[in-house]
Amino acid sequence: MLEIESVFAGYGAVVAVRDVSLRIDKGEFVALIGSNGAGKTTVLRTISGLIRPSQGRVCFEGRRIDGLAPHHITRAGIAHVPEGRRVFPDLSVAENLEMGGFIWRRDPAKFREALEMVYSVFPKLAQRRVQAAGTLSGGEQQMLAIGRALMARPRLLLLDEPSLGLAPKLVLEMFEFLARLHRDTGLTILLVEQLAALTLEYTQRGYVLEQGEIRLAGSSAGLRDNPRVQQIYLGA
Repeated sequence: MLEIESVFAGYGAVVAVRDVSLRIDKGEFVALIGSNGAGKTTVLRTISGLIRPSQGRVCFEGRRIDGLAPHHITRAGIAHVPEGRRVFPDLSVAENLEMGGFIWRRDPAKFREALEMVYSVFPKLAQRRVQAAGTLSGGEQQMLAIGRALMARPRLLLLDEPSLGLAPKLVLEMFEFLARLHRDTGLTILLVEQLAALTLEYTQRGYVLEQGEIRLAGSSAGLRDNPRVQQIYLGA
């Protein structure tokens, strides 16, 4: 479904990722782990078109997308939940979801279908639809950020640190929710996280990014058992 080939990308003169290659097949739940500053967010931003690579290719479902604008990449079937949730605090829950469903603005039936799907996945958002997003709890805002992304009915969901700022109990609930979402819908997911142990427990395959380069790749179980991963990321 997704193939990244020898991508170099960054910010101005700063190269944040170097020669990164990875692939994700349809229906997979894949992890991208690494420490702060490793380049994980840059990889996601490059996929979703927020950053254009200086070298390399990004292909989605056989089509090259690294030259497309972000809204065209969204229309192609990729949705990005950014780090820190980035909800619109002064807008209501319903208005935030409407922003996520902008691609259906000329198709009211598909918009309603997407909205009903999100409310069925997150009943609490339906209960709080008129509430300002900025007054929601951290966990509820993360639900809203994911719901907003799901409004586009993506085939590939990119998640950047969804556990950030959540209480430990809510972190576990978030991982359980993502596992159910993947299992029940078959949605392909690329998850960026610093919580390596939990991430490798819930995903199928993983990549380890260090200093902007992919250093390890394999099954999540294999990475959990890797001495280097255990030493650096799992506290062994």
